[in-house]
Amino acid sequence: MQVVKYVFQPHGDERGQLVALEEYKDIPFEIKRVYFMYDTLEGVRRGFHAHKSLEQILICIHGSCKILLDNGREKKVVPLEKPYEGLYVSNDMWREMFDFSPDAVLLVLASELYDERDYIRDYDEFLAFIKGKTEVAE
Repeated sequence: MQVVKYVFQPHGDERGQLVALEEYKDIPFEIKRVYFMYDTLEGVRRGFHAHKSLEQILICIHGSCKILLDNGREKKVVPLEKPYEGLYVSNDMWREMFDFSPDAVLLVLASELYDERDYIRDYDEFLAFIKGKTEVAE
């Protein structure tokens, strides 16, 4: 499984740091939705789903957290600890977010508007979906 982490260009001086992100330049898709998570309690895991077509960039803009990525064949845990790094999460990828620091703020840039029909929330359904796509491709 290839994990794609983007390192964004911070710009700073004695006043502090600034990171600017532009769709199709820094982000590989049109940004249609932005949301963020914060005040996640210790021990809480979030996510537990995949998307059929939506793509995302996850950026822990404050604090840290970990992301479990699962493509149906292998799993990888990716730490997010720097506000200038973003993790690309493709469609067809199961994701779980966990191990949030008390001050963590996880920003998500999404390629599509919210659509419940795009979610796969059951892991066995996700595996069947991936298997069906693999069989069609062969």
